[in-house]
Amino acid sequence: MLQSMTGFGKAIVKLPNKKVSIEIKSLNSKQLNLNVRIPAVFREKEVEIRDLLFQTVERGKVDFVICIEYTDMKISSQINKDSVGSYFSQVREIAESLNIPFSLDCLPMILSLPGTIETKFVELSEIEWKTIKQAIQEALNAFTEFRLQEGVMLKIIFRNKIRAIGGFLQEIDKYESERIERIRTKLIESIKQIGILSYDENRLEQEMVYYIERLDISEEKARLKNHIEYFLETVEKEKSQGCKLGFIAQEIGREINTLGAKSNHIEMQKIVVQMKDELEQIKEQVQNVL
Repeated sequence: MLQSMTGFGKAIVKLPNKKVSIEIKSLNSKQLNLNVRIPAVFREKEVEIRDLLFQTVERGKVDFVICIEYTDMKISSQINKDSVGSYFSQVREIAESLNIPFSLDCLPMILSLPGTIETKFVELSEIEWKTIKQAIQEALNAFTEFRLQEGVMLKIIFRNKIRAIGGFLQEIDKYESERIERIRTKLIESIKQIGILSYDENRLEQEMVYYIERLDISEEKARLKNHIEYFLETVEKEKSQGCKLGFIAQEIGREINTLGAKSNHIEMQKIVVQMKDELEQIKEQVQNVL
């Protein structure tokens, strides 16, 4: 089924001494751009985590985050005396060199600097990892479901827009015979205006046929119709076809542009403008398809 590249999934797992939150979200991107942010305790599992993501995500700008909230008060935090002493000496030297009063009031600020507090955490056990891995899969399942729901909305948009283009294509038919006759009349009037009183009617007819054939749009109409049908078929494919839909939309655009260039009729040109408007909206949404 059609999937959007926009997705979101979240899962929370509670363990004896911690609560682990897992979140994955994505936006559209031509390739897979994966950003993984995990606590240090999960570093040895990063390759395994990335493998899980690669199997599901496929494409998009993806942010994956794991956060840990420790609930066990037995986890110890210690002040790094060496770091605090070094910071303290440096702050005092700076204060003296700048002739600024120095006091112990700066201690809270020093304790907020990197490396002054050391927290000792228990390593991740295999039992905990198994539970967290299941939660990661739950988040990925929610993420995929979100993408599928967004894909349903995109499919509705594509159907409406591409069928609108097909409807406009049918409207062109009623102007085509009028357009040819108008071109023929305009050519004859131009000949009369430049003062040519006698001419070879057979030769003129041949020249007009040649000129009108160059403005014939039957092939463009046939190709555009085929592209529209192919686009609708591709939308219904089981696997997402974002890149393919983009290529088909480009081909549709080429045929519409040629119709506009050959139309030589104000009403047909208005229809072409409407077709272009619908196509631009399709192209914009195609960028969000997986």
